[in-house]
Amino acid sequence: MKIGFIGLGNMGGPMARNLAAAGHQVSGFDPVAADMDGIRPVTSAADAAEGADVVITMLPNGQILRSVAAQVIPAMRPGAVLCDCSTVDVDSARAVAADAAAAGLGALDAPVSGGTGGAAAGTLTFMVGGTPEAFAQVQPLFDIMGQKAVHCGAAGAGQAAKICNNMILGVTMIATCEAFALADKLGLDRQKMFDVVSTSSGYSWSMNAYCPAPGVGPQSPADNGYKPGFAAELMLKDLRLSQQAADGADADTPMGELATRLYGRFVENEDGRGRDFSAMLPRLAARGRGEG
Repeated sequence: MKIGFIGLGNMGGPMARNLAAAGHQVSGFDPVAADMDGIRPVTSAADAAEGADVVITMLPNGQILRSVAAQVIPAMRPGAVLCDCSTVDVDSARAVAADAAAAGLGALDAPVSGGTGGAAAGTLTFMVGGTPEAFAQVQPLFDIMGQKAVHCGAAGAGQAAKICNNMILGVTMIATCEAFALADKLGLDRQKMFDVVSTSSGYSWSMNAYCPAPGVGPQSPADNGYKPGFAAELMLKDLRLSQQAADGADADTPMGELATRLYGRFVENEDGRGRDFSAMLPRLAARGRGEG
């Protein structure tokens, strides 16, 4: 296929390079200098979109997505698909899909899970909203960039799945870190704690696959000084999106709300920015009862 790729940062760059390595013609644009190995560089988002079968975007937020969509939709040929892989608010995803449909285009919101490692390895999971026809057109590209793509429903459903998933992740990571901090103060060895919980009812992805305690369980950012695999500020972004969506849907999410406040304090008032979201463990371990 002929592909336009807009947003070639830590996630978009390796995704685009994987498509190029698979033999697709990829034209790429990013306002910041990027690794263009195998990618044809162009000077604007509209140039990347011109004549493309699929335009893929990986952008920081919904406002930027709306701005980029306004530039690329007029440049796209009828029948092409605009596939946004950013994590943005549901309203922005639905607005862009409506604009694309009005122009005779397909549109997908397809946020990802798997982090920078998954982007490089081509093992991402895509949560996709949009029409079945648009999903079928882009499915071969999902198969290159990831290991799984789930069609979650109509426009906005991909973003809904992503923010619900990451609300669970934020909450369970805090609970896992709290449990390790409590175990420390009770004199329970962290490895013994892991051995019990990882095979008991406290099992979770945060414990078993991404353990926040250094030297315990499989390799994770905790074993690399909490250098981010998934930065705390990105977790905060996703949690805030979940609470924005909950406000709009009149949904009661008390644990999601509390997790948002804790990550907000960690990132904006403490030392969380630039650290992995699992660095909540040393934060909690250093605090006493009632210190917040």
